[in-house]
Amino acid sequence: MKLYEYEAKQIFKDHGIPIPLGEPASTPEGAEHAATEIGFPVVLKSQVLVGGRGKAGGIKFASTANEAKEVATQLIGLNIKGEIVKKFLIEQKIASQHEFYLGITVDRTERKLVILASSSGGIDIEEVAATNPDAIIRHYVDPFLGLQAFEARAIAAKLKFHGAEQQSLLKIILELYKIGVQYDAELIEINPLILTEKGSFVAADARLLVDDNSLFRHPEVAALLKQRTGEFSEREIEASELGFSYVELDGDIGIAGNGAGLVMATLDLVKLYGGDPADFLDIGGGAGADVTEEAVSLLLENPKVRIIFVNILGGITDCADVARGLIAAFKRVSSGKPIVVRLVGNNQEEGRRILAEAKITSLETMEEAAKQAVELAKSIEVRS
Repeated sequence: MKLYEYEAKQIFKDHGIPIPLGEPASTPEGAEHAATEIGFPVVLKSQVLVGGRGKAGGIKFASTANEAKEVATQLIGLNIKGEIVKKFLIEQKIASQHEFYLGITVDRTERKLVILASSSGGIDIEEVAATNPDAIIRHYVDPFLGLQAFEARAIAAKLKFHGAEQQSLLKIILELYKIGVQYDAELIEINPLILTEKGSFVAADARLLVDDNSLFRHPEVAALLKQRTGEFSEREIEASELGFSYVELDGDIGIAGNGAGLVMATLDLVKLYGGDPADFLDIGGGAGADVTEEAVSLLLENPKVRIIFVNILGGITDCADVARGLIAAFKRVSSGKPIVVRLVGNNQEEGRRILAEAKITSLETMEEAAKQAVELAKSIEVRS
């Protein structure tokens, strides 16, 4: 889950990382008021969850209250890579002596957090990483020991800082690491980290990406999902609250399975046979009847879905429980949508018997089921 810049910066502020004086707003009048309170000049920054907003015209400056209101009017409703600007962050403009990059991400190959730092910060950091990778400092953190002060000091030293500046940067690196661990961050970065003309550091931008699987540990972050109209649909938010991994796609075949790998393979097969998946929905291993009912009901209620394709490979998942959940979902949501079921594994005979009683046929191979699902979807499309 991505946090907006103003949300990430509040967390930075709570951890003692210096940020510019700023305030979010969602109307031109609000921007005018905030800019007046902050003092000029100010920068108005579109709050979107995609990168490249600066190059897309989503960041502008203002020197007067009228100009701030005019700029906000230009920004509101701006389309940046498919996301519409609904809010912006008004901040004091900081006089910069130099811009740096500082970030932490997960290196899955090394199975460690890695701290990334560079003296070449700003909007072209991706180009720097691609064309001159040696310009990026990489420091892997021992997951058992955590980041130590001497390691943060060494990173600051590699960026050519000494004395008081090195000590200030050391503290920022340590706090950024603490935030990353505390919030189960897949990515946390400051770009740019500004060294001001007065010799102090300020996080001019902030990015924080929280692992979706950890949201149960962060209810205050999970609560923000309901405000994520730019990133998640209402059904995606509902699915998250129910504990499902669910992503809406553009097709018409609703797909559910138990296990992310199985669902991905199912999507691939449907595409291979000429179909168009409407979603990715992983009900998880060991899903019972109640979980299956909620998941399939979600698909049945989706107006884009023409048919349902449920692919279950029972290990710890009991096929009979899945069958009961499927039937309960169809009783709960009377949509009339056809369903294709592939049901194999743990207690499959009982599961198939339950489905047969409800006049639902189950197939043995996912190839066979995928073909049937695609054919059904196409026949419905022709009839309509």
